[in-house]
Amino acid sequence: MSDADLKGPTVLTVLLNWRTADMTLRAADSAEVAMQGIAGGIVVVDNDSGDGSFEKMSAALKDRPRFRVVQSGRNGGFGAGNNVGIRLGLPGGVRPDYVYILNSDAFPAPDAIRRLLDYLETHPQVGIAGSYIHGPDGEPHVTCFRFPSVASEFEGAARTGPISRLLRHRSVAIGVPETSGPVDWLAGASMMLREAVIRDVGMFDEAFFLYFEETDLCRRAAEAGWPTHFVRESRVEHIGSVSTGMKGWKRVPDYWFDSRWHYFRKAGGTARAIMATLAHLAGALILRARRLVQPKIPPGPPHFLRDLVGHALRSLGRKRSVDGN
Repeated sequence: MSDADLKGPTVLTVLLNWRTADMTLRAADSAEVAMQGIAGGIVVVDNDSGDGSFEKMSAALKDRPRFRVVQSGRNGGFGAGNNVGIRLGLPGGVRPDYVYILNSDAFPAPDAIRRLLDYLETHPQVGIAGSYIHGPDGEPHVTCFRFPSVASEFEGAARTGPISRLLRHRSVAIGVPETSGPVDWLAGASMMLREAVIRDVGMFDEAFFLYFEETDLCRRAAEAGWPTHFVRESRVEHIGSVSTGMKGWKRVPDYWFDSRWHYFRKAGGTARAIMATLAHLAGALILRARRLVQPKIPPGPPHFLRDLVGHALRSLGRKRSVDGN
């Protein structure tokens, strides 16, 4: 049976590349295997890499009918790049029933996409489903979270036993659930969305360059009545931080602070963003006080508090300037 003869719900797999062509092609191979028996297609979006990635991937995939390789034309970040593929749809512009987002450094097991699809088909009230993610060594990755809040900012910055116990139900990370079920949001390395969710709440907010974009999408979906679920049976190997270089950061980049501020401002206005920043600052000062007597406690990223406060002040200054106009 050819791909054209496949019946049932259709899935559009979107795979975003930025300067990791070889790894993206490995992810594409895994996705092709995992799409066997599923109607739909795979679009590989090159996010304006400028390093020959587009040409290399186009040549490698040109004779494989499941694939289309397209150029975004600009590096607008994770959300903007994935939106290029989502807008493209299936061949002929046909909208799929589901959109599957896969990172370029993520490699689904042969049944991983089918597991997500079957879960959404049998749970019609669920809007987004995400996989169990593990590293190359088999160690599970924490990819299930609560929505960030003022309380979670305080708890996460303080990293102090009594505070963490008191606010244990507000901390962002929730560990790795033993069974499939609801979570607030999931990391976007491997997640499937209903087309109905995209119709209801839109695609990724392109104001986020990197980070918080999937948090925001899951929050908007939840507010529209589409919860997110973790699917333990869908397994995906993930290397992590290959395109972003996060593991090697010497200083948190401005775009992370931009995304954080934008998320809190969308979720509760400028007042919420200010409160979250003050809560983080208060928690960090508690941690610093602890480190005076327990110097072995690891510090946060270099210059983080200075950058956090500076970014907040600049953001407020820009808002006053816009309001003044």
